[in-house]
Amino acid sequence: MSATAKQAGTGKPTAATEAVEIRPQPGMQEEFLESSADICIAGGSAYCGKSFGLLHDAARYVDHPQFRAVIFRRTTPEIRNPGGLWETSEEIYPLLGATGFSASLEWRFPSGARVKFAHLEYEKDIYNWLGSQVPYIGFDQLEMFSARQFWYLFGRNRSVANIPKFIRATCNPDPDSWLAKFIGWWVNQDTGCPIRSRSGTSRWLVRMKDSDKIEWGRSPEELRARYGQDVEPTSVCFIMGRITDNRIGMDKDPGYVGKLRALPKVDRERLLEGNWKVRPAAGLYFQRSSFQVVDAAPADITARCRYWDRAATAWHPDSGQPQPAATAGVLVSRDRAGRFYVEDVQRMFESAYRVETAMKNCSTSDPDGTIVGYMQDPGSAGKGEAEQTAANLAGNVVEYATATGDKVVRAKPVSSQAEANNVKIVRGPWNEEFLSELENFPDGGLSDQVDALSGAFEILIRTGTSGRYEVATSAQNRLERLTGKTP
Repeated sequence: MSATAKQAGTGKPTAATEAVEIRPQPGMQEEFLESSADICIAGGSAYCGKSFGLLHDAARYVDHPQFRAVIFRRTTPEIRNPGGLWETSEEIYPLLGATGFSASLEWRFPSGARVKFAHLEYEKDIYNWLGSQVPYIGFDQLEMFSARQFWYLFGRNRSVANIPKFIRATCNPDPDSWLAKFIGWWVNQDTGCPIRSRSGTSRWLVRMKDSDKIEWGRSPEELRARYGQDVEPTSVCFIMGRITDNRIGMDKDPGYVGKLRALPKVDRERLLEGNWKVRPAAGLYFQRSSFQVVDAAPADITARCRYWDRAATAWHPDSGQPQPAATAGVLVSRDRAGRFYVEDVQRMFESAYRVETAMKNCSTSDPDGTIVGYMQDPGSAGKGEAEQTAANLAGNVVEYATATGDKVVRAKPVSSQAEANNVKIVRGPWNEEFLSELENFPDGGLSDQVDALSGAFEILIRTGTSGRYEVATSAQNRLERLTGKTP
């Protein structure tokens, strides 16, 4: 088709483009665009071209002046992120003569048709669409939305001026989402992987008025025979996608599949194999066999960090009280080859004062140049406490910050390195307790040592193999590093 591109956000035309043809890639994208189902969901591995297919599909009626499409992402930053919906849409819609308005996240086409991006960050945001009539509604990463959000917007999906109505969505596997049950027929409940022979097959549903329960059937006729001629069945289709479906993307970034293979087992199964059943469980993030026990760290250590996951409750096994969270200080080093060594673990149930004393003592006895890291509690009180701890550790390189992401998210980077046998443990009396906690993470109930390991690893990754925290060999080097001055 011939089109005149316009600069996104300005409304100003650029040079006219030559005739271009925009078409879906064979496989998942073609099936997605060809589906006539009322609700069609494309899901499976990461980078299989789902979002591009969603944007492409939304453009099918842009020659109609009354066509309106809204594509939802859970939050606005996700829409604007590099490689997100907005940036990807800039590769497609200008070729159709559309003008992009980034402030309102909307594309306007020469016919008067519009495609808009919006968020549903909070449950109450659904009421922003009260009374709307939208013939095309899309959800990018549907598993991130609640069932209530989806079904409320389903009620806003209405035909306008004889334009057919559609709901289209993309997703990645999430066994704990409402979506996992909703598309259960298309998924092998033993393996968790989509059933290839069912991919692209439509089923029909009706919702029971009394029980609010969804009932499924193979055809509208079957459901009407069961529940009466007045029911209005809705067709649903699930289409599986594999990374190999995105041939263009594979050509652009052939190494991406290697990155997916390097993920921890849970994420690798979900994002590479499209597994809807795999969950974090004991042994899935850390396995004892992944850690080689060595007698000592090598001589070519470039950086060290002892990271503290702090608690402040004194406790003794004979106290008769339930065991509280422990304080753990994990010392990790990195050599020039990029291998990591857990050299020591200190674990205790002590008061805040004794924890501070232990941190100070370890900072004195640990090798020169060791970074002292710890987590800052949120809020002004946490900031003040963190600053006081830093003052008590004067003379050391100190790093602290509030945590981002949950425990599992923070543990994933070091879990990947452990699975690649890139994390070793220096022999010591703490080895068994440490390995037992890692092996049972995250379902074992304890995570103080895992949290401290994750924190140390994150700091060492930022430090690099030859960064500003290169291990000092003398007090003079330490002073130079801390003050920038030579005595």
